Amino acid sequence: MTKSLSAELWPDVQPDAARRLMLAGVESFAQRGYHATTTRDIATKAGMSPAALYVHFPSKAALLFAISRSGHQQALDLVRTAAESADAPVDAMREIVKRFVAWHARRHTIARVVQYEIGALPDEEYRVVAELRRDIERIVQDLVLAGQHSGDFTVSDARIAARAVLSLGVDVARWYTERSRTSPDELGARYGELALRMLGADPTRSSS
Repeated sequence: MTKSLSAELWPDVQPDAARRLMLAGVESFAQRGYHATTTRDIATKAGMSPAALYVHFPSKAALLFAISRSGHQQALDLVRTAAESADAPVDAMREIVKRFVAWHARRHTIARVVQYEIGALPDEEYRVVAELRRDIERIVQDLVLAGQHSGDFTVSDARIAARAVLSLGVDVARWYTERSRTSPDELGARYGELALRMLGADPTRSSS
């Protein structure tokens, strides 16, 4: 991960040293796991002294929280924008899955930390991130309900269906690598069709 990428991922984080530490944290947590990573590991990977982390983050947990909250907020913004991009439930759901899956593939390293290290957060920080996750789930669940009402979706439990749809995208971060033959955008498109079939919709039927 480069300096330009850190600015792209966290444009609102200042100074650049804080972004470098977040990048180093992402790489370290992804490689070793949160609990096996030390603050020295993170600072060394960022090219800083062991004490440098504490200048910008009070603890390793605070660094993980910054990474996790940012990642979940990005995912929430992405899902909300996708949901508003089309009026028909089928089209909106397809767009949500396309973008959500593509993001988890393109940003698979940070997404893996964001999604799978959430349990390491302290209680208060966990509640903040968990609420962002619930916001994402509510948008998808409301869309499933709209699809049920319109007759496009045939699933019986909107809450379980929403979680299943989101799980498709989350799991991409676990296995996707730069060596994967399918591009993030192509993968998103294919998953979009799979999700619609799972919900009982015909992905080949135009809603326009």
